[in-house]
Amino acid sequence: MLKFSLKPGRRERHLMRKHNNPLFPESERAISPQALTEAQRLDHEEIVEFIPGFRKLIQQAVALQPNEQSEVILKLKEDFDKSYEQACGLADDQSETKTAIIKLLAVIMKSVEGGAKNDPVALDELEQERIARDTHFALLEQPLVADLLYPEKLIGDNELVATLFSVSDEEFGAAISLFDQSQLEMLCSEADQMIDAWRGTGVDLATAEKRLIDLNTLLKAYTGETG
Repeated sequence: MLKFSLKPGRRERHLMRKHNNPLFPESERAISPQALTEAQRLDHEEIVEFIPGFRKLIQQAVALQPNEQSEVILKLKEDFDKSYEQACGLADDQSETKTAIIKLLAVIMKSVEGGAKNDPVALDELEQERIARDTHFALLEQPLVADLLYPEKLIGDNELVATLFSVSDEEFGAAISLFDQSQLEMLCSEADQMIDAWRGTGVDLATAEKRLIDLNTLLKAYTGETG
């Protein structure tokens, strides 16, 4: 019997999506104990590798001088953004890490805003950046978003439709916002073909068919089509 984690990492999480899931090929549905153990090992290894880099970022933030060069501050801000993105996909409870990053980013942004206090255009750009970051961080609370944005591709192109049709409504809605027009066109085409292939196999297609409609609706919004 497989023993999945309560708070899995991204590799184990994808195995859980495929486990006994009829939307995936039969060869992918049966998860062996060895495959699960290896996924858990790699997820733990990612945490171990993440911690030293994160501590280094904290040290750099603490060491910032009042007159620090803007390039240094902006690079640190970018690194914290990337760390938050990675932390959202890690195993175990990363809430303290994410909270710490948000607080440190607030301090950094305050420093940046202080340097731009006499420039209304720059301040407006910083406010737009803050809004964009808040939106991005909210999307990252959905595990599939964090997994899709991970630099190492863990979800194959041939698994994407089945994955999108298997996750929660919240994950699906957040994930499809990541795709551009060409990606949506490809997804709609593949999803249509896969649904046709699933017909008559006994698979419940209600969710898949609804989500294909959602994908087509989003695609029409990109292309300006109506109806």
